[in-house]
Amino acid sequence: MCGRYNFTVEQSDEILEILEKLNAKFQGKEARMGEVFPTNLSPILIEERKEVSPVLSAWGFPKFDQKGVIINARAETAFEKKTFRDSLVNRRCIIPSTGFYEWDSEKKKYLFRIEGTNALYMAGMYTNYGEELRYVILTTEANESMKEVHSRMPLVIPKNEIATWIMDNGATSEILRRVPPLLIREAV
Repeated sequence: MCGRYNFTVEQSDEILEILEKLNAKFQGKEARMGEVFPTNLSPILIEERKEVSPVLSAWGFPKFDQKGVIINARAETAFEKKTFRDSLVNRRCIIPSTGFYEWDSEKKKYLFRIEGTNALYMAGMYTNYGEELRYVILTTEANESMKEVHSRMPLVIPKNEIATWIMDNGATSEILRRVPPLLIREAV
């Protein structure tokens, strides 16, 4: 499960570059900085004109009863779910971050990130709800670096595979089955 993540430019040149492109494109709209919560407006990377491009999107697909949002989708079953199938086939995205948060059974909060870099890219999918883009994060079974804290984690995509995830339909199924890279955790 991923219920919050971090998006800050102070720690990452990669994230700063995404934000600069976004600001040039969408002057007047502000992305959430710092800890990102469900329903916040945040940058995602999508395909536009055969290129990976940042856009602003709200986190969470509205539930059918309009009471709350769905923020995550299981990678193992997303193709089977009517809510996600079309987005997974046609509208994959990357959620850029500097790490994601998780809480252990004692409610201790941790930031998970990739060692050696200040950018972490999560696989997702998006759709249009009226005039607004909305996204969800794909999760998978936790790997060894995460299991002690939670049984699920975001599907982390290496930087060099961002375009592959977003634009290569033939790679989707294989990427969904991958074990994410090992992460480091820091108590917050």
